[in-house]
Amino acid sequence: MKGFDVWQLLAGLGIFLFGMFLLEESIKELSGRSFKRFIKEYTTGKVRSIFTGISATSFLQSSSAVSLMVLAFVGAGIMSMENAIGVILGSNIGTTVTAWVVAIFGFKINIESFALPLIGIGGLGLIFFNSSPRFVNISKLIVGFGFLFMGLDYMKASMDVFTDSLDVHAIPKYGVLYYLAIGAVITAATQSSSVTIALVLTALNIEIISFNSGAAMVIGANIGTTVTILLGAINGIPAKKRVAFSHFVFNLSTGLIALVLLPFLVNAIGYVVDIVRNAVIGLALFHTVFNLLGVLLFIPFISVFARLLTKIFPDEKTEVTLYINKTTPEIPEAALSALRKETLYLIKSTMRYQLRILNIEEDIISDNDYGQARPKMQQFSLEKMYNRLKLLQAALFTFASDIQLNELSEIESTILQRYLHAARLGLHSAKILKDIKHNFDDFEDSENLFLNEEYRQFRKRLKETYENIDKIILDDGTMNRTEAIIKISRHLIAHDKHFLKSTTAAISKKSLRELDVSTAILVNRAFVQSSRQVLRAIQELFLNQREMELFETVQDISHSLAEDN
Repeated sequence: MKGFDVWQLLAGLGIFLFGMFLLEESIKELSGRSFKRFIKEYTTGKVRSIFTGISATSFLQSSSAVSLMVLAFVGAGIMSMENAIGVILGSNIGTTVTAWVVAIFGFKINIESFALPLIGIGGLGLIFFNSSPRFVNISKLIVGFGFLFMGLDYMKASMDVFTDSLDVHAIPKYGVLYYLAIGAVITAATQSSSVTIALVLTALNIEIISFNSGAAMVIGANIGTTVTILLGAINGIPAKKRVAFSHFVFNLSTGLIALVLLPFLVNAIGYVVDIVRNAVIGLALFHTVFNLLGVLLFIPFISVFARLLTKIFPDEKTEVTLYINKTTPEIPEAALSALRKETLYLIKSTMRYQLRILNIEEDIISDNDYGQARPKMQQFSLEKMYNRLKLLQAALFTFASDIQLNELSEIESTILQRYLHAARLGLHSAKILKDIKHNFDDFEDSENLFLNEEYRQFRKRLKETYENIDKIILDDGTMNRTEAIIKISRHLIAHDKHFLKSTTAAISKKSLRELDVSTAILVNRAFVQSSRQVLRAIQELFLNQREMELFETVQDISHSLAEDN
């Protein structure tokens, strides 16, 4: 079309999207943990959950962000399914705030007169207050609003040129289903219903589309926004799938109801707002009304729907144990034997998990008689491996509490406590390395040669330590296990000293920044502690009381000699 600048339209859309991105990011950073705590604490009860969804989405200006947050809370088991559905229902009402902002401010005033000052003030704030994270995010918030309205102005200007040379009456009259599909596709593609709403209001303002067509596109946008949460639930746990499916069903049902009642809803809106002169305000009201209607119709069925979803997506019965699930706790001798084997399985699973953290794929840990579990473990992500370790420890402690219901001898009670201590040490060791994984990743990708080399050394140290520990586990009785454990312990001390020596040399050569020095020392300390925890767990499982006492004596002598030197 002559005079129509498609790049101006796309630039406006891009600037609008960027403004929305800045708004969401800055608000998330400014709200931080307090906002997540707000969602968690104020979602007890259906009505309360709905109002939380409304306020949270109005604040964040993104129903997708709130829905994904709900997905995380449900996945973590800290929000019930019914309350999650309530928050999602409320988020659909909260997301209509964007339409009201655009409708009220976007077409009634000179956008450029305040969009540019917002961008200017926010941009200067980013430069002059870059040392303060809070002021940086406030500046990003201001810039975001500026870009939001500048993008809207660009889209409006390109559309104005378009309509100047367009005979509106010559446009084919497509049905409402066509416009509904267009709204859903645009929203699914951009992952933002706000973009679709802005485009619809712009087109409606310059009379390219009719009010009914715009209303159909808004309904489509509501359906299209479910794509984000559906993607977030792919390969997720059943609880996450329930939340995603409930969002999809609600939005689809509400959309179909609104589509069937479209003539009646439009007439009702017409009694409140003159949809000829104030079409954009009328459409914003329509957006709110049909979402509110959907919530009111859905509230009575939340509990029933939650139970239905649990049947459709039942919880997986995850069996993480290999031995205690086949043994009765009522026979202490057999139960303690199974508990020891299960604890050893936890320790070896911990070792495999930690090798994965440092990207060591070599097969250096023996399978013993539970090799059948290994192929399945190799398919798990690090997060799932760690969660299974936690479930395994919980199962061990539950089984141990059942054993203690029986009359145990003093020796049996001592042995049971040692096994539980070994399990605690194993999981604690896993958590230590889990918490510093990001540091290892930074070392590997760093441009600093010292950190690169130390990353390789960490991998070498872990591999060597676990190869030696595996030999102790495989021993058939010919090895002096106390001596072998002492030897590994001394190696850990020697590696620790060598690291500190290397770090000192790097500092003197000024090849390491002060911040990197501190990080490297903390990572090394955590690494050594993690390895010692595994070694101590092996002591608890493989050394008898006399050997433990001998080990402690040798350790005390070694520490005294080290201090004297």
